[in-house]
Amino acid sequence: MGRVTATDRRAVLLATAGLALAAGCASSSGAVAPPDGSPSGAPALPAQLTHGPRDRPRVALTFHGDGDPATARTLLTEAEKYGARVTVLAVGTWLDAHPDLARRILDGGHDLGNHTLRHLDINAMSETEAREEITGCAERLKRLTGSIGTWFRPSRTPVATPLVTRLAREAGYSHVLSYDVDSLDFTSPGAPVVARKVLAEIREGSVVSLHFGYADTIAALPVVLEELDRRGLAAVTTTELFS
Repeated sequence: MGRVTATDRRAVLLATAGLALAAGCASSSGAVAPPDGSPSGAPALPAQLTHGPRDRPRVALTFHGDGDPATARTLLTEAEKYGARVTVLAVGTWLDAHPDLARRILDGGHDLGNHTLRHLDINAMSETEAREEITGCAERLKRLTGSIGTWFRPSRTPVATPLVTRLAREAGYSHVLSYDVDSLDFTSPGAPVVARKVLAEIREGSVVSLHFGYADTIAALPVVLEELDRRGLAAVTTTELFS
């Protein structure tokens, strides 16, 4: 699993051929500032983030960290081959099963964050249960890397409730990281569909939701990265996107 054949690649290229360049920069609803730790006087970022600045040629590819570790390693290697850096929001139980991947992600220059302990519907949980989901993953990240990570993404939802947002902040996460482009790769629609959807919607400042564990994502990633390069868009970590 995880090998991308020439046939796979040609199929994705053919399916995505003719895509127009993404729409020009649109002004955001407000100035997007650097994350916590930026120079004093800078405006604060909102509690929930869906995209970065629209006036800089950067995007963030974010991966939900779960599934087959071989697929994860293949995707990381493929990204690095193109000089791309990504953000991995890891599930705590996945880290339990594959603790070496935490260091592999960081050693590759990527961001590593929290995607809850068990990847259940966190917005439907009680306060106690939701807190345990957030802190459980944070504790594993801390044990494996020395840090809880900068970013938190809620599970089974793109947007956290006010309760979950507060609990994440109490656990040490200043922001909830959402996204403005959903690849829908977890539905296994085929690599051409994944690539076409991402490339049709991505633009300056976009945060893209992707997943480890799906062969479609492996086959789509090279085409996405090649097209981003053609458009002059750099795939950077979420930390860099917001800095």
